[in-house]
Amino acid sequence: MIERLLKKRAEDVCCTVEVSNTFDSLHAHVRFDGGVTVQPGDEVLVHGAPVEVPYGETAYLRRHATIRRAGPLERLWTRATGDFEFMELCEFSFSERASL
Repeated sequence: MIERLLKKRAEDVCCTVEVSNTFDSLHAHVRFDGGVTVQPGDEVLVHGAPVEVPYGETAYLRRHATIRRAGPLERLWTRATGDFEFMELCEFSFSERASL
């Protein structure tokens, strides 16, 4: 029973990777074919060589990805603790000058 709650299943899908390195935006997005979505706790591994996009350009690449689906227990844990982990990524400063 517990093994079933912790077990992850893998799913291979095709995707489009968009990488932008412009003055207005620095981002990378992955869009899965066939309406596939990821849920809290899932892990995504996009296969292929690292992408380097020169400044001022945007690249669209076709790749394969493996999605490791979280089990029910891991999904519940991720939803319960996700907001706390997100706050660790935030940095707040209310002064006129920043110091490290």
